[in-house]
Amino acid sequence: MAIRVVRFGTPRTPGEGLRLGTVRRPPRGVPKSEYASRDFYDVWLPELAPSEALVKIALSAPEERQWRTFVRRYRAEMKQPAAGRLLNLLAAFSQRTAFSVGCYCADESRCHRSILRELLKEHGACLE
Repeated sequence: MAIRVVRFGTPRTPGEGLRLGTVRRPPRGVPKSEYASRDFYDVWLPELAPSEALVKIALSAPEERQWRTFVRRYRAEMKQPAAGRLLNLLAAFSQRTAFSVGCYCADESRCHRSILRELLKEHGACLE
C-alpha cells in the first residue's frame, strides 16, 4: 500500500484508491457531484493546500528565488499543529491502504504537490 501523488483530471490507475483533494479551491465549472467521476478527487482536504497568499506567489513564481520563497513558506505552513497531525495521519494510513493526493498543476516540479510528497516522506509515509 502507498500514497500516489497525481495530477487531478488525469485518468485513475488501477489500485490508486481514494483521491484526496489537497487544493485550495474546487475545480471551476464542475458540479460537486462530478468531482470524482471526472477524476478530480473524492474527498476535499484543503488543509494541506498552500494558503491563498502562497497560491498567488506560486502562480507568479517564474524565477527560482520566488519559487524558493514559496517552498519555504509552504513548509512553514505545514509545520502548524493541525497540518502536522494530518501529515502524520496520512503517513500512518499509507502503511495500510492505497490512496492518492494531488493538484491541478501540469508541472509537478513547480507545484505544491512536489513539496507535499517530500513532507509525507519525512513523516514516514509509504510513497509510490
